[in-house]
Amino acid sequence: MYSWSTDEVKFKKDYPEKYKEWKLIQEINFGSDDIQLNKKQLIDLWPKISQDLDIYKRRLLEYLVWGKLYSLPANVTFWS
Repeated sequence: MYSWSTDEVKFKKDYPEKYKEWKLIQEINFGSDDIQLNKKQLIDLWPKISQDLDIYKRRLLEYLVWGKLYSLPANVTFWS
C-alpha cells in the first residue's frame, strides 16, 4: 500500500505508535492486495482504532474476530 498524502518514513520515525494505528486503519478501510491483518495487533489496537473504521468493515471485523451477531439499525442508509 502506498500513501501519496503522507510521508510514511518520517511518520514512522517520529511517531511509531501512531504510525501502527494509522497503517492498520488504512489497510482495513482501503485494503491491501499483499498484506494480511495481524489478529493480535488488531485486538490490541481495537479500542483506539474502532471509531475511525468504516462502519460496515468494523461490524464485519467484530463478527469475524469476536463473533458478535447483530445487524445495523434499519434507519442507516447511504445518505445518513
